[in-house]
Amino acid sequence: MKTKHWLVFILLGSIWSSSFLWIKIAVTEVGPITLVAFRVLFGLLFGITVILVQRVQIPRTLKEWTPFFILGISNVAIPFFLISWGEQAIDSAVAAILDSTVPLFTIVIAHYLLHDDKMTVPKVLGLLMGFAGVIVLMSRDIGTSIGPILGQLAVVVACIFYAGSSVYARKSTAEASGIMRGAGPLVSSTAVMWIAAVTVESPLKIPQLTITWIALLWLGILGSGFAFILNYYLIHEIGPTRTTMVTYIFPLGGVILGVLFLHEQLSWQLLAGAVLIVASLAVANWQPKKD
Repeated sequence: MKTKHWLVFILLGSIWSSSFLWIKIAVTEVGPITLVAFRVLFGLLFGITVILVQRVQIPRTLKEWTPFFILGISNVAIPFFLISWGEQAIDSAVAAILDSTVPLFTIVIAHYLLHDDKMTVPKVLGLLMGFAGVIVLMSRDIGTSIGPILGQLAVVVACIFYAGSSVYARKSTAEASGIMRGAGPLVSSTAVMWIAAVTVESPLKIPQLTITWIALLWLGILGSGFAFILNYYLIHEIGPTRTTMVTYIFPLGGVILGVLFLHEQLSWQLLAGAVLIVASLAVANWQPKKD
């Protein structure tokens, strides 16, 4: 990769790995649905601004919009909510580590739905190591209350939605511009989450703390707007396989930020789980050199 690619790669990883810290901060004042509603709204406003400035062509038919509407639910609304809901009961560092398993679930789903992305021995070994890491992480809370277990399971389910959505996006949005791939799904996710917010979390609680607004703006403008554009820029420049390796940064960034700023416990399960999952990603993406 060129220097500019590395800079974008590191920036994207830093933004996304810090998102778990900001979710943990925001969810202490507002409910998870309201949190996501504000997040996707700010992300959509940022995306619209970029579209207007760049004069990006907007899809004009329902057929063109349908994949974006579906992705708005499966790749944004549902996983954003599940992670935010889960972080009410688990540390941000744990959520960051678990979220890095998305490529592992993608391997399984792609094997059955894509003809050119089949299972290999390294991928199988990576899967086994990754799920061993998840078990080690979850073992810390076994025997305690059910809340942390459900919180971790919620993040894992979110990862499955991310993985399935990435495969679907590859098959259905090949002709769309990178900016539309990032901004398009935010239309339906914003509509759905605001309907849910005023219905389920009524009366709607408007944040009062400055730190909560900072968290929502960070998650929306950077984590859901700018980061999506960076992500699709890298996919175009260096390919999807290398781009997904940005998840390598999540465990390191998530753990450091959680321990430093939220004083989360640095347990052996946290470290072992992180090492196993990062190693599993490396093994799954390993390709032997051809002679």
